[in-house]
Amino acid sequence: MGEEGGGRSCGTTRELQKLKQQAMEYYRENDVPRRLEELLNSTFYLQPADVYGHLANCFSKLAKPPTICKVVGKNVLDGLGLPTLQVEIFCTVQNFPKNICSVVISTPFKVHENALPELVEAEELERSDAVSTAVRWVNETITKELQGLAPSNQAEVDQVLRTFFESKVQEDKEGKGLEKSLEDSTVPTPSPLTPPLPPPPPAKKKGQKQGRKDTLTKKPMIPPEPVEPILCGSMAIGAVSLAVAKTSAVLGNNPLYLNIALLKHHQDQPAKLTIPLLMVSLVSCGKSSPGKLNLMKEVICVPRPGLTAKQGVDMLLEIQKHINKTIEMSPPPKPETKKAHNGGNRGQSKGKYEVMMGTYKSAAEMVDLYVELINKFPSIIALIDPFRKEDSEQWDSTYNALGSKCYIIAGTASKSISKLLEDGNIGSLRCSGLIVKHTNQTTMSDLVEMTNLIDSKKHIAVFGSAEGESSDDSLVDLAVGLGVRFIKLGGLSRGERVTKYNRLFTIEEELVQNGTLGFNEEHTFSYLNEEAEKAAMAGELPEPLEPIFATEVVEESAKT
Repeated sequence: MGEEGGGRSCGTTRELQKLKQQAMEYYRENDVPRRLEELLNSTFYLQPADVYGHLANCFSKLAKPPTICKVVGKNVLDGLGLPTLQVEIFCTVQNFPKNICSVVISTPFKVHENALPELVEAEELERSDAVSTAVRWVNETITKELQGLAPSNQAEVDQVLRTFFESKVQEDKEGKGLEKSLEDSTVPTPSPLTPPLPPPPPAKKKGQKQGRKDTLTKKPMIPPEPVEPILCGSMAIGAVSLAVAKTSAVLGNNPLYLNIALLKHHQDQPAKLTIPLLMVSLVSCGKSSPGKLNLMKEVICVPRPGLTAKQGVDMLLEIQKHINKTIEMSPPPKPETKKAHNGGNRGQSKGKYEVMMGTYKSAAEMVDLYVELINKFPSIIALIDPFRKEDSEQWDSTYNALGSKCYIIAGTASKSISKLLEDGNIGSLRCSGLIVKHTNQTTMSDLVEMTNLIDSKKHIAVFGSAEGESSDDSLVDLAVGLGVRFIKLGGLSRGERVTKYNRLFTIEEELVQNGTLGFNEEHTFSYLNEEAEKAAMAGELPEPLEPIFATEVVEESAKT
């Protein structure tokens, strides 16, 4: 046994010596630091497995950085069981392809309740076409365009995606132009007709005073602006950009929120990161349908700053229980009377906002209503979309009256992120902040640029989830990394929402453990209004209001 053991020992020694010699030759050829050579030449006693592991770690540091080798798009289901896009990223890691991560993006389509069957069918077809086009873009072109790029270079990846999208926009324009020219060539041009003479003015009734007609003439309603076009398949751009950012985080063994923070701060790691204040929907007051809406769509509550996210949610769950009990004990609503449906009321409702069933107010009257509401209930800290975006005059009036008392936030009334960045401005509406969403062709670089623009205007950013929600919790990391003031995730129910709340709790715990958790300041509104700021400097305003936290969100409901 001694000879056999001695033979095995000699054999092992020779193998180790040979392995050391091969390693030293490789290191010399690749200009490895001298200290590694000294380490290999030193006398130490290790098992062969330990030596192999040590050498593997050394060689892995010399390996080529991971690069994207394949991007895969799939048609999957979102939180409502509707089709949406999933993107998977494969990278070449140490000469082997490896599936790194996947993301699921929310679709930009609204989910209408009690909608007409033909509208539902049309939207289902549009959604299906958008998802299938996005899958095709990813699998046919984008995967080739990104092949060989390092996922850590987010700016380069986003530029490639932006260039690809611009080419698709141009193709779409050329296609529509060709269709129009074909239609014009096949449809005969009608001969110009002489316009009919205007009807004679109505005969003046006996006793009618001159000028009475002018006093009854109402200001015409501004027609709604055209809907911003969404290119079919555009969600592929936003999904791939997010997937690459997540891939970079996984490969770097970092959380996604830290990678986004580094992207926002030009690769300088911030000393502190804050958790956005929660905007939690407690009561849904209206239906997301094209029909009538009540004045308020949602009542949202914001926990007091200083509480942890978990403490805030626990408090809101108790409030939710009391609200549910109150609703259950409330008497059923009275049936709607026929009077609310007669022709006279329909005529009166044109261009007005329905504040209660059958009760309508003009845009000018709504300004007074909001002022009265905020003065009566100072706990309301924000109004989201108090008007249609076309009623810009009323936005100005409301901001001037309430900008020093609460936030006036543009959600659906705002333009898309790509349009805002193209204009280089927050928008034409007078507001305190915007709701930012990661949808369509919005890349990570776009989100950084958008939040920087909002910060430069001393506005607040609310990061919100899209209509068609998914179980992907990446948007929570985006909100933390971008340093937004609020995050709007919806109610405390349904798996795709709860997943995001749980992710927020996890991030908060990590920041506490790392000692990098910062704190949001209390609510102050005086700086939001230039006139109020000047008055405050002159000592004409009282001390700032105590922090206020319950938020009522108001959505547009004008009759057109």
